[in-house]
Amino acid sequence: MQPMFSYRHAFHAGNHADVLKHLTLVACLQYLAQKDVGLLVADTHAGTGIYRLDQELARTSGESERGIVRLAAAARQKGQPVPAAVQAYLNVVQSYNLGHDSLRHYPGSPWICQTLLRAQDQLKLFEVHPTDARLLERNVADLGRGKQIELRRSDGFTGLRALLPPPTRRALVLIDPSYELKTDYAAVLDCLEDALERFPTGCYAVWYPVIARPESHSLARKLKTLCARVQRPWALAQLDVGQTVASGRSAEVARGQARTPLHASAVHLINPPYAMAEQWRNALPWVCAALKEGPGAQWVVEQGP
Repeated sequence: MQPMFSYRHAFHAGNHADVLKHLTLVACLQYLAQKDVGLLVADTHAGTGIYRLDQELARTSGESERGIVRLAAAARQKGQPVPAAVQAYLNVVQSYNLGHDSLRHYPGSPWICQTLLRAQDQLKLFEVHPTDARLLERNVADLGRGKQIELRRSDGFTGLRALLPPPTRRALVLIDPSYELKTDYAAVLDCLEDALERFPTGCYAVWYPVIARPESHSLARKLKTLCARVQRPWALAQLDVGQTVASGRSAEVARGQARTPLHASAVHLINPPYAMAEQWRNALPWVCAALKEGPGAQWVVEQGP
């Protein structure tokens, strides 16, 4: 099936799902950087790398205002201690907004990774959306980091195969498609099956939306089943900010599209960093309180085996 190109992450950059995903990504990278051996970092669905929160797409949706902007505001309140994992994530975001009173730039997964990349590490980015791939190519070139960061205009699900196992036998792989196509759910599982066969000890981070779709519920269950079958440890975090009537009136609804705004998402880690579940348990109550939209707001952390 040919990919669809209607999804643009710039519309959603900095929302509550990005907060959960990127808070986790920073924690994983910091943990893996404790060893001097080089690390391969791969992002299967890279987007454009960095986003402007003061431009049309982000301002139209307003999702960043209810996500990273609200989180940063909560962190500035006096007398409220900020969990270490949240502060580490906010430090990365703030590094792209020095000299500004408000958040103008939001680093996507590739930019969070390159911020924490060491000289001995490699970053491989996959993006097939023609517009986003062109913007990402330009953004990566502006970094001037040469061969350390490589963009491949190909399908990340299949392109990942050529990277595993990495020469250093250390890798962090982020798999976060838009799930715009229902086939993405099965593609995630197929990708992981192959990756774990090639490189069972890599750290794999899978983001997915928690929505009223059978494929979403099935993916959560099948990821746990896969880990049990290949005997790999896992950890799961889910954040639900709840939903109000006001938040349901998104820009998509205003344009007459019958799409329910996302209010919950999850990250499933295979071979998670030590104490990742504990970091989530310390951070997510604070994050949930800061981003709560209405009734039903909650967080969940699980781990196994």
